[in-house]
Amino acid sequence: MNVYFLGTGTSQGIPVIGSNHSVCQSVDFKDKRLRVSVWISWDNHSYLIDCGPDFRQQMLASSCQKVDGILYTHEHSDHTAGLDDIRPFNFKQGEIPIYAHQRVLENLKKRFDYIFEFKNKYPGAPSVKTIEVVNNQSFSIGDKMAIPINVMHGNLQVFGYRIDDFAYLTDVKTIEKAETEKLKNLKVLVVNALREEPHATHFNLQEALDFITLIKPQKAYITHISHILGFHKEIQQKLPKNVYLAYDNLEITI
Repeated sequence: MNVYFLGTGTSQGIPVIGSNHSVCQSVDFKDKRLRVSVWISWDNHSYLIDCGPDFRQQMLASSCQKVDGILYTHEHSDHTAGLDDIRPFNFKQGEIPIYAHQRVLENLKKRFDYIFEFKNKYPGAPSVKTIEVVNNQSFSIGDKMAIPINVMHGNLQVFGYRIDDFAYLTDVKTIEKAETEKLKNLKVLVVNALREEPHATHFNLQEALDFITLIKPQKAYITHISHILGFHKEIQQKLPKNVYLAYDNLEITI
């Protein structure tokens, strides 16, 4: 299975508009981060986790040719705002399944009402098939099973996903023990770490490292990174040997 990091930044991306912060001024490509998303592919299967406002740019950069489905973590704009830009895939493939908590599906129907119209639908609008994700109920994507992982983003429920020996968790602040049991024996864990200082709704770096120590994956990659965390090169040097800062367009094979 191939994992391509389409974006590794937080909701504003890096550089932040109008910011004079030193990280936003960096010339290192690893310090330039689009909104967070991954592309997972194997054999002839191709799935995305989240579809944010940088979706078009990410698809062009990655040369992704097919999307068999989109797994949504939650409804915030940095994870959902690119839904309209699936249209080129619709024109080639037809209807695309989207997988999400029922609350997230209802939110998308409000925000993108023209996509979900059944009468007099505009012919150029995206076409999707909605599939509800329910905690403790695995579901099939291609010839693999996806296991939803229930976490909390402050007071908001969010789904992470485990597929084989890979798990992707973003916007995590707390997670119950029963959910951590679903994360045993991972080869790769991807988890968020916003910054070094504590945050109300996201892991900070130490919380993410403590969580990685608890889960004990073979390797871990940190994503959903703010410019406030610091320069990629400097932070990477501080991390344990099996923990890496992800960066945009990084590809790993599991």
